[in-house]
Amino acid sequence: MKLVIKPKKGFGKIEVEIPQELLEKIAELSEHYRVPEEKILEIAISENFKEPKGDLKALENSVEELKKKVGILEKEWAPLRYKAYGVSEDNKLLAIELSGLLAENSQLKRFLRKKIDKNLELRKLIQYYLR
Repeated sequence: MKLVIKPKKGFGKIEVEIPQELLEKIAELSEHYRVPEEKILEIAISENFKEPKGDLKALENSVEELKKKVGILEKEWAPLRYKAYGVSEDNKLLAIELSGLLAENSQLKRFLRKKIDKNLELRKLIQYYLR
């Protein structure tokens, strides 16, 4: 693959041929760190590497421990999220039913020629749960 580097200003450009195995390594790094391939090339060309501030093996071990803790927390959190979703859907259904009952009530009051009250706070609450 041919890489063309153009300056921000001016006409000069640099063309470099990149071997296929290097491209594969860049793609692997890109996938592993979830960074665009262009960013990896930019870091490699500018030599803007960051050195770890400690033992790399210890840092990797701490990352693995944190991943395990996240997994445990996710297992605890998932059922709660599912229950919260169920409750929110129940609230939506109740809000729809309440809205229908309010409409029916106002129609009956209109039929009986009685004063119709607006219930603005109740309607705001219904709109909140319908979102």
